[in-house]
Amino acid sequence: MLTRISNTPRDYAWGSTTLIAELEGRAPSGRPEAEVWFGDHPGSPSEVHDGTGRTLDDWLPAEAAADDSPAKLPYLLKLLAAGAPLSIQVHPSKAQAEVGFAREEAAGVPRDAGERNYRDDNHKPEVIVALSDPFVALAGLRDLDTTRRLVDVLGADAVSLRAHLDGTDAEEALRSTIGWLLGGDAQADVDRIIDAAASASSDEFADEVALAARLAQAYPGDPGVVVALLMNLVSLRPGEAVFVPAGVLHAYVSGLGVELMAASDNVLRGGLTPKHIDVDELLSLVDAAPSPPPTLTPVELEAGVKLFDAGVPDFALLHVESADAPIHAALRGTAIALATRGTVRVTGASGESIELSPGQAALATVDEAPLVVAGSGELFIAMPGDD
Repeated sequence: MLTRISNTPRDYAWGSTTLIAELEGRAPSGRPEAEVWFGDHPGSPSEVHDGTGRTLDDWLPAEAAADDSPAKLPYLLKLLAAGAPLSIQVHPSKAQAEVGFAREEAAGVPRDAGERNYRDDNHKPEVIVALSDPFVALAGLRDLDTTRRLVDVLGADAVSLRAHLDGTDAEEALRSTIGWLLGGDAQADVDRIIDAAASASSDEFADEVALAARLAQAYPGDPGVVVALLMNLVSLRPGEAVFVPAGVLHAYVSGLGVELMAASDNVLRGGLTPKHIDVDELLSLVDAAPSPPPTLTPVELEAGVKLFDAGVPDFALLHVESADAPIHAALRGTAIALATRGTVRVTGASGESIELSPGQAALATVDEAPLVVAGSGELFIAMPGDD
C-alpha cells in the first residue's frame, strides 16, 4: 500500500520560526517549528490519510498482516529546523540502553520523570543531511593539540581549563575535563572562561570563538558553553551529512536538515540545557577519544540516487534527485518518502501513485517496491538498514 502521511510541527523553543514554513511554501505560523516527525513513534505518530483518521502507530499493526509489513518501524524520520542551539547530548548503545532501562524500571523511576535517563531499551544512532546552507553542528571531540591551541587563545582566564587538558592520555584528559566542567564545582572557572571567549580574537578559531559568544547569550553561565569549545565545529552544505553513533557528543546549532534515527527517546545531556544532567551516567557513555568530525559520505548507486548507509540495521537513507527520466528506487522494507524540493510523483508496484511537494510524505509498504520517482525535485526515502 502507498499512502500519504503528515504531522504537525513540534514547537520546541529552539525551533526556527521560518525554515519549515519556507520549505513548505507557506506563511510562518509565528511560533517555533522545530521538528516534523514522520513515523509511528508514540511521542508524535504521523496521521495516515486513508480516510480512517488513524495514526501510523495504529495503522501499521492493523495493515501489516496483509502484506508482510512489520507492525512497527525501526526508525523515525524528521525534518529538523534549529533556530537556536540544541542541548549537547549523547546516546547509549543498544546494550547500554537495555541495562539502563532495566535498572530504572526496577527502581520505579517514572518514564516521564525529568531525572529519567532511559525511556526505552533501544539505542539511538542518527544521521542528519543538510538542506540549508549551512547547517551547523557540533559533533565529536576535537584533536587535543588543536583544542589546547584554542584554549591558549583565551589567555589567563582559561588556565584552569588548560591544566585539565594536560597529560599524555588524550581520552582521559577530555573525559576528566568534561566531568570537571559539569560536576558543579567549576562554576567560577566556567564564568571566567566564558567571559574570556566572549572577548577573544583569533584568526584560526574565529568561528569557534564566535559560536562560544552566541552560546553564552543563549545559555548564560552554562558549562556546556565550555564543553562546546572541546568539540568539532561542523558546517555542512546541502547534501552533506553527519552520522552520530552511540557515545558521540553532539549538538545541532542552526539550520534545516533531514534527520533519520533509530526509534528511541534515550538522551543523556551534557550542557546547553536547563534539564537534568546525570554527569556520572554521561561519562560512562561518552566516547572521549578525539576524532575528526563524523561526516558520512553517501554512495552513488546510479545517476540521481545516493545512499547514506551508516551500517546500522535500523535505517538507511536514499537521496533521490529526479529530473526527466523516472528513477526506480529499490527498497529494503517499509519506507517513508519525503519531498524537500520541487514536485515529485512516487508510484508503487501496485500502480498507486502520489504527488509530493516539499514537506509532504508518503509511506510505502514492502509490497510496493521498487518505488518509481518521476518529476523534477528532491526526495529522501527512509528505510530499514541492511542486516
